[in-house]
Amino acid sequence: MAPADIHVEVALGLAAREVRLVRLSLPAGSTVRDALRASGLFDQVAGFSEDALAAGQWSVGVWGRKERPGHVLRERDRIEVVRGLNVDPKEARRMRYRAQGEKLPKGIHRSPKARSPGAELED
Repeated sequence: MAPADIHVEVALGLAAREVRLVRLSLPAGSTVRDALRASGLFDQVAGFSEDALAAGQWSVGVWGRKERPGHVLRERDRIEVVRGLNVDPKEARRMRYRAQGEKLPKGIHRSPKARSPGAELED
């Protein structure tokens, strides 16, 4: 008797809050790589290819846990594919901090015409 098929889904994050979802039925013993090929996403999504995946431009996980393309899938697994990070998270926080400016403690407001001490002596 032939092994039963397994049912999996592939979720590919295209952009913030934009996900392409493909449900598949595959033979038991299929891998993440098999599912990605069967999903057709390599042909449908610009920049998503087996080479880009191998180069680390995309990351693959099963239920939020990073896995290799050779990982054997189980029934009802969810394969998640996301782009690699463009900016290091620490650097992103620094950039946001600089963009918003220095925050003062609650209840203290900076006057738009505040002058530095001794400024009146310079006039």
